[in-house]
Amino acid sequence: MATPLESFLSDNKIDQRRLVAVSKRLERLQPEDRAIRLKQRQARKSEDGKKPEGLKKPRSGRPVTAMTLKRAFNGERLTGPAKTRILRAVNHILETRKQSAVALDSLFAIPAPSKKSE
Repeated sequence: MATPLESFLSDNKIDQRRLVAVSKRLERLQPEDRAIRLKQRQARKSEDGKKPEGLKKPRSGRPVTAMTLKRAFNGERLTGPAKTRILRAVNHILETRKQSAVALDSLFAIPAPSKKSE
C-alpha cells in the first residue's frame, strides 16, 4: 500500500532525488538568515537580554534527506518540521511546473484527533 506522499510523487512524476536536491537548495542558510541569527545572539549578550522585535524566523539549514523520505514512504512517524520541509520542496517543484500548490494534509494522512471518552 502506497502512502499518500508516494502516490502523489508518482502521479506527478517527481523524482525523490530531485526533491532532496531542491530541499537542499531551499533550506540552505542565506546571508539574511545569518544576519538574523547574529542579531539574536547579540541581543542575548546585551544587558537586557531581550529578543529584538521585528525579526523574521531564519531557515533551519536542515534539508530533507533520503532517510526522511524513506521514513515517509514507509508510513513511519515524521516530525512536523520534516513534513513542512517536504511540503515546501514539493510545492517549489510544482511552482516551477506552473501547477498549483498542495496542502500538507493532501501529502500526509493526518489522523483526526481522537475524542476522549469521559
